[in-house]
Amino acid sequence: MTARAAVLARLAAAQRTARLPRPPAAKPLVSAPRSVAACRERFAEELAGLGVDCHVESSPEAVRARVSALIEGRKVLSWDPDQLPYGVGALLSGAARGSSPRAEQAQAEIGVTGCHGAIAETGSLAVLSGPGHSRSVSLLPPVHVAIVSPPDFCFTMGEFFARAAGRIGEAACCTFITGPSRTADIELTLTLGVHGPGKVVVVVGP
Repeated sequence: MTARAAVLARLAAAQRTARLPRPPAAKPLVSAPRSVAACRERFAEELAGLGVDCHVESSPEAVRARVSALIEGRKVLSWDPDQLPYGVGALLSGAARGSSPRAEQAQAEIGVTGCHGAIAETGSLAVLSGPGHSRSVSLLPPVHVAIVSPPDFCFTMGEFFARAAGRIGEAACCTFITGPSRTADIELTLTLGVHGPGKVVVVVGP
C-alpha cells in the first residue's frame, strides 16, 4: 500500500467512527408572562439607554396633550386616524398620510404612529405595515413619535412572535425599531438619522 493510500484509508476509517455532538436542547421562545407594570418599567429603562424620550401618561387626555405639544408647528406625516389609539387621530386632520403624494410625505418633519408590539427587554417597537399604517411614516421623517398602549406590551421578542404570528404573515412588512437610526462607517464613527429618524419619542398611555 502506498503512503497516499494509507493516509486516505486512515481518514476514511476515522469518518466511519466519528460522532457528531448532539445540539443542546432549544430554550423556549416564550417566557413566563410579566405584568403590564413590569413590562412598562423595563421598556422605559431600555428606551433611556437607547437615547429615546419616553413619556408615560396617566390618561387619554394627557396622551393627546403630549402629542399635541410634540407636533405643534411641524409638518406631520401620520397613520390614518382610525389606526391611532387614544383619539390622537383627531389632532391630525391636516397631516399627510402614507397614501399622500411622495413629495408631500417628504416634507414631513415628524411622523406619528401607533405600534403593534412594544418589546420590553430590548426597548423595541414592532410596526407592521399595511393599509392605513404605511411604513414610510416611521421611516421617512427625521422625528418619529410612537404611541404605545398596554395591549402592545410583550416582555420578550419570542412572546411577540407567538402572539402576532398571524398578523405578521398578513403584513407587507414587519419592522423592529430600537432607538434612533444608527450608522457607523469603517472607522466606527457613529452617525444618527442616516437611514431613518434621528430622534424617536415614545408616548405610553394608560
